[in-house]
Amino acid sequence: MRACVLHQAKDLRIEERPDRALAPGEVRLRLGRGSICGSDLHYYFDGRVGDFAVREPLILGHEISGDITEIGPEVEGLAVGQRVAVNPGRPCRHCDFCRSGRENLCRNMIFFGSAAKLPHLQGAFIDAPVVQASQCHPVPDDMPHEKLAFAEPLSVALHAVMRAGNLVGQKVLVTGCGPIGALIVMAARHAGAAHIAVTDVADEPLAIARSVGADETVNVATEAAKAEAWQQNNGTFDAALEVSGNAAALDTCVLSTRPGGTLVQVGFLPSGPVPVQVNRLMAKEMQIRGSFRFHEEFAWSVQALATGAIDASPLLTAAYPVSKIDEAFEAARDRKRNMKVQIYFD
Repeated sequence: MRACVLHQAKDLRIEERPDRALAPGEVRLRLGRGSICGSDLHYYFDGRVGDFAVREPLILGHEISGDITEIGPEVEGLAVGQRVAVNPGRPCRHCDFCRSGRENLCRNMIFFGSAAKLPHLQGAFIDAPVVQASQCHPVPDDMPHEKLAFAEPLSVALHAVMRAGNLVGQKVLVTGCGPIGALIVMAARHAGAAHIAVTDVADEPLAIARSVGADETVNVATEAAKAEAWQQNNGTFDAALEVSGNAAALDTCVLSTRPGGTLVQVGFLPSGPVPVQVNRLMAKEMQIRGSFRFHEEFAWSVQALATGAIDASPLLTAAYPVSKIDEAFEAARDRKRNMKVQIYFD
């Protein structure tokens, strides 16, 4: 099989890896599409994501879809030829967090394409990935792979919106409009938000945000005064979701959220201490919540995409064969041209 293996920053190689027999409970897929995620970009260009540094060869990729080509022993309910979305996380289902229904915080999580542990948890940018049957969510055979590969990032967005609480009739701020930010706009609208404002430092992603449901967009690099106006009367928004991973954006969220509001941190901030206006949080009695990955939202995401309740396809701006993998990563980093870039094996 062929795999996309990162050895260090900007050293990504397509390598042959041996196939292996399927263990009980496993299936083999033919990769349909793989989407390049923000964490993949950080690993590729920086050699790390936050506190997680690449210390050994790492197969990238966790946003994938595929078609089943082989069924292992003890697999029920799946068949060769079925099209599936693949949940990249495998919680242990035995630790205290799993038993309490918070599988995304599993102490023993296996998550595709992560350098969080050593040995690293290998990813799924492979022409014939092997996955657990429990990770597969079947969809209609005619559902395009380019839509289905959005299941994982939409799950992240749905989980973030859940962490924000009841958004029906609420005013919501989203800082950072990469793919997750844009999907949060769609998820917040689906959850009943009355007004959604989005900030970024580039006009092109903000245009996409408007096309998928944002009511108001502000380029904070050129229109800072508009964002500062949100801070009047001790804040404007009922909930803010910080997606950019930028300390200045976090500050905007704290200052722009009303007393009693909720701030959800979704983006990875730089490694190490980050200054936060805690006195403002305290005086406003704001709630600040982290949002990390997802759990039951993956099934919701697949259902929303399969039924058309949420259409993420406007976010797909380019697709490349793996023979042009470096071009694909360069394109994915270019926020003026692209929102979401996918790869496929040619």
